[in-house]
Amino acid sequence: MTWILKARDLHKSYGSKEILAGCDLEVDERDRIAVIGRNGAGKSTLLRVLLGQEELDAGKVTIRDGANLAWLRQDERFEGQETALAFLERATGQPDWACAQLAADFHVLNDTLEKPACALSGGWQTRLRLCAMLLREPDMLILDEPTNYLDLRTLMLLERFLDGFRGGWLIVSHDRGFLERTCPQTMEVGGGQIRSFPGRVPAWLTAKVERRAAAAATNANLLAKKRDLEDFVARNKARASTATRASSKAKELEKLTDRFLDIDVDDPDPHIRLPACETRKGWALQCDQLTVGYGTREVARCDVIDFDRGHRCAVLGDNGQGKTTVLRTLAGQLPPLSGQFRWAQGLRVGLYAQDVYSAFKPDMVAEDHLFRCAREAPGQNPPRQEVLDLAGALLFRGDDLQKKVGVLSGGERARLCLGGLLLGRFDVLLLDEPTNHLDVETVEALADALVEFPGTVLFTSHDRAFTAKVATRQIEVGDGRFSLFPGDYATYCAQLEAESDGQAPPPKPAEKPKTQAIAKPPDKAKQRAMERLEKRIAELTAERKALEESLADGYDAQRGQRLAAVIAELDQAEAEWLKQA
Repeated sequence: MTWILKARDLHKSYGSKEILAGCDLEVDERDRIAVIGRNGAGKSTLLRVLLGQEELDAGKVTIRDGANLAWLRQDERFEGQETALAFLERATGQPDWACAQLAADFHVLNDTLEKPACALSGGWQTRLRLCAMLLREPDMLILDEPTNYLDLRTLMLLERFLDGFRGGWLIVSHDRGFLERTCPQTMEVGGGQIRSFPGRVPAWLTAKVERRAAAAATNANLLAKKRDLEDFVARNKARASTATRASSKAKELEKLTDRFLDIDVDDPDPHIRLPACETRKGWALQCDQLTVGYGTREVARCDVIDFDRGHRCAVLGDNGQGKTTVLRTLAGQLPPLSGQFRWAQGLRVGLYAQDVYSAFKPDMVAEDHLFRCAREAPGQNPPRQEVLDLAGALLFRGDDLQKKVGVLSGGERARLCLGGLLLGRFDVLLLDEPTNHLDVETVEALADALVEFPGTVLFTSHDRAFTAKVATRQIEVGDGRFSLFPGDYATYCAQLEAESDGQAPPPKPAEKPKTQAIAKPPDKAKQRAMERLEKRIAELTAERKALEESLADGYDAQRGQRLAAVIAELDQAEAEWLKQA
């Protein structure tokens, strides 16, 4: 393959913090790379440097002559009341038919193209910006958190488009599932360094752990030998008969020090612990002929919903269909247009919404907000360390806690708002896209905390791995209605996949009958096929592990190509097994 960009000896610092410390990088035109690293490690900074949007302290970035790099411009503005189609024509210089043709790939059809772009929801505006980026006919895509604010359907459309895209890409995302599905290569930014790996993110993380363990074992052996040599030198250097040998061992000791291996250590994994809330059996929420909306505009309505305590319910649907309106109505921020709903007596309901963080006073100190939320919660105040631990898990550490809200970024304000809500000892948590602005490790910690939370949760999220882990029930919002979805989250995703493929959606599963159905006799041919698949999956998994271990010691092009082929075949075999199961 031909390189499309090169970077040599990159240096970039913010104050005393060194983000890039003499890094080199070369990207080929068909590379498809997941850029990972802890929050603040410098992932977005690296992308801006490569695009020339941020100056280096030292070093050079070279882009191949004639190459066209495109990025998702979240700040791209819509002018006045221009329609969505007019925006695409103005932003890209492409004719209307070309704009409409590509927009259709993202299900942006004529009725939407004729609406004012500024009046569309955030998700539809993101679709437009994706279309504008792709209409510029790029050779390589630079995507910084492209999944933020995308609904699940749009995320699937983006994955499908990338699958057919002829060029390469660099993607920063906190959605690890999205990275695993789209990026066969990995690049980690951290500690001022850039480390590249020819496999997917899980393989890199596994290799990284194994490499650290091997380095730690080597250092332990060297340390034991060092202590033996120090003991020998101390005991024998003063005696004339053994002084020569002691001197020789002292020189060996000096050389031994240089053999210790450096072990790169990440920040400790975050752990979120939610304060306890009251736990009781029975129903939590009842909705009866409820209609939600704004003013006189009806957005969605339901017939009857009964929801038991302790469930964690994902509110699913396309952007603009009313998910946020449902949550805000249930939180009491919007009055119902008709019908009614009620929470069980005594339940305290807390809402995390994307626009809440704008209500902070600019002179409020971050730490003061968190402790105020903890003090205002009913019951005994949590220990100070518990508040600080939660703040640290949400990336507020040390001096960050003393910052005033006025100097915080939008992402920092959102995390601060989420932290205050989690400290509030609410019995019910209503969370609207809580994973935005969190890094991968913190998203996983939040999922673990919600799974252990004994209260009731209703949430929206575009993150499939997060939703699959947390949700025990689903509410579907669409076509002016909302209701409990009768299947599980995997069934809902399969339904959207079928619709995105242009197929008729599979029928929604019926509620389970109260009587036990008579079991059908096993299909022996299907059993044999499943056994063959399971055997092949085991063989491929073993080969994948062996290749990853060998590549961890040094990259070899032939083994790297075989690893990519094994991963592709394994993905296909697992998909076939799931289809047969």
